[in-house]
Amino acid sequence: MRVGVIGLGIMGAPMARNLLRAGHAVTVYGRTHARVDPLVAAGATPADSPAAVARAVEAVVTMLPDAPDVDAVLCGPAGVLSGAAPGVLAIDMSTIAPAAARSFADRAASAGVAFLDAPVSGGEQGAVAGTLSIMVGGDPAACERARPIFDALGRQTTYMGASGHGQMTKLVNQVVGATTLLAVAEGVALAARAGLDPEAVVRAVGSGAAASWMLTEQAPRMQRRDFAPGFMVRLQQKDLRLALGAAAEMGVPLPATALVHQLFVAVEAHGGGALGTQALLTALEALAAR
Repeated sequence: MRVGVIGLGIMGAPMARNLLRAGHAVTVYGRTHARVDPLVAAGATPADSPAAVARAVEAVVTMLPDAPDVDAVLCGPAGVLSGAAPGVLAIDMSTIAPAAARSFADRAASAGVAFLDAPVSGGEQGAVAGTLSIMVGGDPAACERARPIFDALGRQTTYMGASGHGQMTKLVNQVVGATTLLAVAEGVALAARAGLDPEAVVRAVGSGAAASWMLTEQAPRMQRRDFAPGFMVRLQQKDLRLALGAAAEMGVPLPATALVHQLFVAVEAHGGGALGTQALLTALEALAAR
């Protein structure tokens, strides 16, 4: 397929590379040459605006920080909808509010464009390896049309239902992931204070009922104090705010999620917003030092 990719950051750039490896003709747009040029060298075609991307492709993938960014890229004066012919797919793989996804779907439909909300889980590692979990909301026929794209990007694609359901599923994912991350950080802090061998702890605990991706992937990073971002604290905070807001509207209590959110506030207060989420450990260390 002819596929456009807009948003060439930690997630979007490796996703574009995987589309190229799968044989798709990829057109990219980014605001800086530093992000665009390596993909052009790998075989992508550059475009000078989101509208120009849309004119050149059958489907446009967006991977952006938040709903205002999606709004600008999709609906702005030189946005995707201004350049897309009827029938083009707009696949937003960002994490935004379910209500925003439904609004974008309506605006796209008025332009004859099928909009899918298709957020992902798996972080930078999953984006690089092409093993993301993809959660899709929107028209089921549009989801089937997008399967060749999803197959290049992920290991598991799950159709969740109407527009917004992909995003709501991602918020569930973030609630489970963030609260599990806190449990891992507490375990790492406890093991360190007890003088246990770090690798042995992960091996022992990871072979039992407490096994998780967070333990296997994030505990070693915490142990060696590698806080480089695979997923930034500030973006996790955005997702947790969305989850807490959606839960409040439905009357669902999320006390553990609220606690993680507050601990990340402490990380941000010490300048850690651009660190990886495994920096949650530093909030516990600060509490222990008091």
